[in-house]
Amino acid sequence: MTYSRNFWPILFSAVLLLFTHTACTQKEKQTPAQTESPSAAYKQVRIKEDFLTKRNEQDNVDSPAIWNHSESENWIISTAKETDVLLVNDAATGNIIKRVGQSGQKLGEFKRPNGVAVIDDLALVVERDNQRVQLFALPDFKPLELIGADNLKRPYGLTVFASAPNTYELYVTDNYETPDEKLPPANELGERVHHYQFSVENGKVTYKLAGVFGDTAGAGVLKTVESIYADPANNTLLVADEHDSEHDLKVYTLDGKFTGTIIGKGIFKQEPEGIALYAADDSTGYWIATDQDYKANTFHIFDRKTFAHLGAFLGEITANTDGVALSQYAFGPFKNGAFYAVHDDGNVAAFSWQTIADSLGLRTDAVKSYQK
Repeated sequence: MTYSRNFWPILFSAVLLLFTHTACTQKEKQTPAQTESPSAAYKQVRIKEDFLTKRNEQDNVDSPAIWNHSESENWIISTAKETDVLLVNDAATGNIIKRVGQSGQKLGEFKRPNGVAVIDDLALVVERDNQRVQLFALPDFKPLELIGADNLKRPYGLTVFASAPNTYELYVTDNYETPDEKLPPANELGERVHHYQFSVENGKVTYKLAGVFGDTAGAGVLKTVESIYADPANNTLLVADEHDSEHDLKVYTLDGKFTGTIIGKGIFKQEPEGIALYAADDSTGYWIATDQDYKANTFHIFDRKTFAHLGAFLGEITANTDGVALSQYAFGPFKNGAFYAVHDDGNVAAFSWQTIADSLGLRTDAVKSYQK
C-alpha cells in the first residue's frame, strides 16, 4: 500500500494529539488528590449559640473584647465602625449596658473604631480613620492617652500583654496602601506591624514606639493585615494575612522576626479573621481562628505550640465573623469560660467553652481566677 506524502505528518499529529489528551486526562484525574485540602479529614461540628446580643446592622460591629472584673460584672466591649461608638453588653446575658463615645477626633471620640483589646482595667481601641489607638480606664471609660497618632497610617488590629506590673507591650497592624488604594510592592511592606511599649501610673500614660516590622521578601511578607495576637509565653505573634494569594496565619516572634512557619494554608477557604487564644499556665492550649464566610463561617482550632489543626466548629446562626474574643473566667452560665464572635456586622454571639470543648475533645481546666 502506498501513502501520499501528506499522510505521515497527519498521522504524527493525530498520535501527538491523542497522547496529549491522554496525558491531560490523567493529570486532571490526579489533581484533586494532589491539591486536596489538608483539612479534609478534620472533625467539624455545629454548635448552638448560647445567646446573641441585640442586632443593629447600622452599627457595623467589627470586634469584641471581654472585661472580666468580678463574678457579677463581666462586659463585652465591641466596636461599631459606622456609628463611631463602643457597645457595652453584659457578657453573661448579652443585655445592653450602654453605648460609649461619638464621632469626632477628640479624646473619647471615634472615627471608624476597629480593633479593641482589654487588659487589666484598661481598654484599647484602634481607630482606622483617626489613625491612632485610644487608651481608656475602666469601668468609666475615662480617656487616658492617644498612641501612634504620629506614625500609624491605616491601623486595624491590635494585641497587648503585660511585660511587668503596669507596663505593657502593644502590637498594631497597619494596612497602609498606595495613593491609588492598592497593595504596595513587597519592598515597601516593612512597617506592617508597629510595636509600642507603654506604662500607666496613677492615671498617667507614657509610651514609645519600640519598632516596626514585616518581611519585605519571601514567604513572610504581610500583604493584607488586620487580626493579630501575641503569645508571650511562647514568644509567638500570629498575624492573619487576608490577601487572596495567602489566606493564612504567619508566625512571627515578638521581636519581629518571621519564623518560617505558616498556619492554615489550604485550610482557610476565605479570609482569616479574628484570632483568640485558650491559654493554660504551662504554655499549652489552643488557637482559635476565624474562616470568614456567609454560608460556612468556621472557627478553626490549632494546637498552641505545634500549630497542628485539631478541628473546627460553626455556629447555628453566626456568619461573616470579623472579630472574636475568649474569656477563661467562670461567670454566669459559663462555668468554664465563653467564646464570643461577631455575627454579620450587627451583633455578637456567645458560645459556652464547655460545649465547644465537649464537642471537639478539648480541655476545660485552664479557668482563671478574679483578682482580689
